[in-house]
Amino acid sequence: MIRFTQSAASANRAPCKRGFPGTMWTLARTEVRLPQMSRLVALLVAAWLLTLGNQVARADSSARILETQPANSATLGDRQTFWLLIEYETDEPISLWARPYRNGQEVQRAMSNASLTYVGSGRALGWFSLVEPGEVDEIRVKAGAGKPYREWELLRLPVHLRWTDATPADEPHAAWVDEALATERTRYAAEAKRRANEPVTPGTTVLLSGFMLSVLVLLVAGITVPLWSVWRWRGRWRIAAAVPACAMVFVILRIIVDTTRDPTSHNLWPFEILQIGVASLAMTGALKLARSFVRAQT
Repeated sequence: MIRFTQSAASANRAPCKRGFPGTMWTLARTEVRLPQMSRLVALLVAAWLLTLGNQVARADSSARILETQPANSATLGDRQTFWLLIEYETDEPISLWARPYRNGQEVQRAMSNASLTYVGSGRALGWFSLVEPGEVDEIRVKAGAGKPYREWELLRLPVHLRWTDATPADEPHAAWVDEALATERTRYAAEAKRRANEPVTPGTTVLLSGFMLSVLVLLVAGITVPLWSVWRWRGRWRIAAAVPACAMVFVILRIIVDTTRDPTSHNLWPFEILQIGVASLAMTGALKLARSFVRAQT
């Protein structure tokens, strides 16, 4: 609190001409009472205990790997899938993923499984695949849940896996892979049916319609705009304009081919179209500006 005190030197001073006493007032120092500090400390301790309690609750989630196909040490072909059977136990709904690592860093050029929601105990299917030749020396199984949403690590498995650009051998799945895939397809179908029966709000309809319309526009524009430039331009500019068009066609064909082999390989394909579409238009726009600048200088 803030309080004012009368100085001893001013107590005997004569009154001012206007009749006010000639008293000098000084501002005393601010005092913080001990009970206020105690309440602050108690709030900080309570927040820390709450955070600790959340971490302890998450520690009840556990997992272990029962099977893999192929073995932990293997050479795989181009985009060949590595399968894992994960046994889990959790007291809260979680999602599970298997992620590839190399030298302590997550491999970025890789595809991995989407996840259902798991609670209680049971078995889940995990998988990942490298999209280019490379190596993996560790697999980390991660869980995600909570509000606010967080991810945390459940286990690590040392492996020695190497992907090449060779055509993968046509080998049948292990029985547990086919069984887990069938179980997941059944659950995905049931979840899709449940969501389809839920009432859709007008806002959600507008949002989804706008998103898919954006995907369609970028899909068409990402191909036609650079192809129009190829038709109109000549020489080196024509070759440069063909690059974004070829990149767009390559991504679309890759999505078609990969989903034919594995329907779950491109679960986020609309976002892939958005990314390559924006990149194609940006590259074509940059080429147009560069071409205009060069022509203005000549």
